[in-house]
Amino acid sequence: MNSNITVINQIRIEEQEDKIRIAAYCRVSTDSEDQQNSLMAQMRYYENFLADSETERLVSVYADEGITGTRMDKREEFQRMLKDCRRGKIDRIIVKSISRFARNTKDCLSVLRELKDLGISVCLKVRI
Repeated sequence: MNSNITVINQIRIEEQEDKIRIAAYCRVSTDSEDQQNSLMAQMRYYENFLADSETERLVSVYADEGITGTRMDKREEFQRMLKDCRRGKIDRIIVKSISRFARNTKDCLSVLRELKDLGISVCLKVRI
């Protein structure tokens, strides 16, 4: 009998850990019925778009409704998304257009620079 045998247990890597963690950001600036329909369509699109992806996993859809794009501090879901980015929960943000992300150029560039420093990319997904 050989007493020098070492048993190494197989290490299982979770499939989802290998996937890119995606946050989808949606915003509408008014609370009209048309805008509510647009917001719901955006949210459904992102959920369906990433549902069967082998490379990406939807972390969350962050959605602000009836909120101006010029004041980032007033957008609670945007702030929650940034907090999750800072906590290392997100690898990439997808958004319909840059105007949905931010309308104030100075704030937009500041956030994009911070996200870049965190290693987080922002991608426009215009086909909604």
